[in-house]
This record gives sequence, structure tokens and C-alpha cells, in this order.
Amino acid sequence: MDRIPSQKRAVHYLYPSIDPFDQRMISVSGGHQIYVEQCGNPQGMPVIVLHGGPGGGCSPAMRRYFDPQVYRVVLFDQRGCGRSRPHASVENNTTWDLVDDIETIRKGLGIDKAVIFGGSWGATMSLIYAISHPDHVSHLILRGVFMMTQTELDWFYAGGAGQFWPETWVRFTNLIPEDEHGDLIAAYHKRLFSGDMSEEIRAAQAWASWENALASVNSNGDGGMAPGHYARAFARLENHYFVNKGFLSEDGWILKNVDKIAHIPGVIVQGRYDMICPPQRAWELARAWPNADLHMVPLAGHALSEPGISAELVRAMDQIAEDISG
Repeated sequence: MDRIPSQKRAVHYLYPSIDPFDQRMISVSGGHQIYVEQCGNPQGMPVIVLHGGPGGGCSPAMRRYFDPQVYRVVLFDQRGCGRSRPHASVENNTTWDLVDDIETIRKGLGIDKAVIFGGSWGATMSLIYAISHPDHVSHLILRGVFMMTQTELDWFYAGGAGQFWPETWVRFTNLIPEDEHGDLIAAYHKRLFSGDMSEEIRAAQAWASWENALASVNSNGDGGMAPGHYARAFARLENHYFVNKGFLSEDGWILKNVDKIAHIPGVIVQGRYDMICPPQRAWELARAWPNADLHMVPLAGHALSEPGISAELVRAMDQIAEDISG
């Protein structure tokens, strides 16, 4: 089958849905089992997709950003979420465990170099993995940049975003007594890990609803109610990583180590009106990374599915495909 020209992809945004040709569970350290799937061309250029959250899991929609004739697409559920087991577990679950898991997957699948594709927390992990293993990364494609800094956590959990969404912010904070509002991440941590399943799910759904409500530029402020099983894993993992500052040795670690990926070509796709991961971080990253190409998408927020975001991501992957084909 002939490839669909990139100019047509820019109109239609996404490739048709494709089924995996390989699905497996991989044993990794600390008693975890990681779900891994591959789709597209088994002989194609490898792409490793890193989902958001932490705790978001991968979905079939994530397969549709890649030409299946060109790319060998690898998706996996990070520790504790999706189809990986144990579910919602934070034991032996750190940033550095995830970096090791990517290496285990890469080596196990016989991949030398791969395009690393990730958004939000997936962008965080893409950058940390590339800094740690630059020799195994051919390109970085990032969306909605999050660099795991205190400034970003304060923006989202200390009232910054709440100034734009006061009614939604009140719903998020109302679950917590006022005397604990000085540190909402810690206050939610106490409830998400209380040992009382009903309390954990109630807190998890409120945590997930706050984030979901701000994902789209067209949001009405209603984040809905995520299923309890999903919300509990998502919220516990996010909170666990945020309480521990992403398990990085210092604030601003990514930007301070960006020189290690200076030679790697990258594309950054950022929504101008991203309320979850404001554009300042993407702009700072692009300034410090000489091989990065920043695409600021007007009238777009944070969500992977927004048309302008999708179009730029598909365009970036199609451009790599065209470069490969000469």
C-alpha cells in the first residue's frame, strides 16, 4: 500500500486505526509486570510512545499518529496503570524504574535507536530517558511539555490555574478542609493512601476531574467522573510522583541537563492556551535545546486529541518518514 502524502495527512490528522501484531507482558524489577504492544510495520523505524499521567496508560488512539507502513510503534502501560500489574501500586515505582523499564523493552525487542514520542508526563519521561540514554534516541517528539518543576506543580495545585477556572477549583478544593489548603498535594496524598477504598476513590475522582476539566481549550469546566478503578491508579500514581518531586535530584534537573541531548533533533508541539502545562516551559526548553523545533499551536490547550495538536504531531512524524525515504 502506498503511503498517504503528508499534505493530505495534515488535513485528515490521524491515520486509520490499526491492530497490534504483538502483545505481551514483560517482567521487570520490583515484582511488576508491564503490558507492551507493537503495531505497524515489524521492520519499520521504531517509535516508543510514552503516555501521560503518571498513571494515564496507553490507548488504541495513540497508534494513529504514525504511518503504519513506515513505523514500528511500541506502546506500553507504565508501572501500576493500564494493563500493567500490580494495579495502582506505588511500590518500586519511581522515575528511574521507568527509565530502566524503557531500556528493558528496547533491549528485549532488539531495538538500537528509536524515536521517542511523549506528551505531558510522557514528555517528561522522554526527556529524562534521552538525557540518560542519548545514544539510543534518534528523535524526540514532545507535546504539552512538563518538566517536573515546583513552579509547574504550584501553578496547577496551588491556585494558578484556579484563577482561570475558579468554579472548577472550588470543586477540587472543597474535598479538603480549609486548614490543609496550604499543601493540596499532601492533603490529597493522605486521602489517596488512606487504606479506605471508598475514600481513596472519592479523592481520586476529584483529582482526575480537576485535570480532565482543564485539558481542552473548549472545556466547559466539567471534568466528568472517571471510573473509580481508572481514577484510583491515575491519581495515586500522579500524587506519588509529585509528592516525591519526580524523584529528581534537584528542581530544574531536566533543563540543567539538556546539553546531553543537544545533538538529538526534536519537535515540541505546545498548545498556546495549555492550562495544565503552560507554554513557558516549552519555550524555555526550546531556547536551551539547539536542535528543537517549537510549534506553538494557536487556540489549542493540552489534550493530545485537539485537532491542531494532532495535525502538528502527525506532520512531524510524516516529516521524519519522508526524510527516511529520501
